Amino acid sequence: MKKIPDTRGMILCAMFAALTAAGALITVPLPFSPVPVSLQALFVFLSGAMLGKYHGALSQVVYLLLGIIGLPVFARGASGLGIILGPTGGYLTGFVFAAFFIGFVFERKKETAVLQAVIIMLMGLIIIYITGTVWLMYITKMNPVEAIIAGVIPFLPGDILKAGIAALVVNNKNIKHLL
Repeated sequence: MKKIPDTRGMILCAMFAALTAAGALITVPLPFSPVPVSLQALFVFLSGAMLGKYHGALSQVVYLLLGIIGLPVFARGASGLGIILGPTGGYLTGFVFAAFFIGFVFERKKETAVLQAVIIMLMGLIIIYITGTVWLMYITKMNPVEAIIAGVIPFLPGDILKAGIAALVVNNKNIKHLL
């Protein structure tokens, strides 16, 4: 059965697409990697957990489409299809799958403790890392070890922190009632 977004769902999708774009503007370039540190993963985690699988994934599709059509929503204000086809494209497309997965798991749980939420979000992060690393290897011709060193290892501490922050936000009773 297909889920057709209602007006509220479309607004929330747009809001999380905008939040992901805002997270992309806050970046720290790494001299040894084509992948910058950003806050995007935080909003990917939140989109799946707070909007559910369909709206969470759709918010990330909207984010990607905004960048593809030329809006400066990717890291460092970049845009265009070339970004999706470039070294970071696998991580960006992984956002859609991660948000869907996180939303899928959260929809099946009535209550989620903070630690459970962190684990679910880290599983979503693994999806981002797999799609990103495989694409990085393909585009740059890096071997698996080089790609993991350039595209995963430097990001682990920050991404684990983002998963923890997102889990705390999702478990905040006041925020749950806003959506």
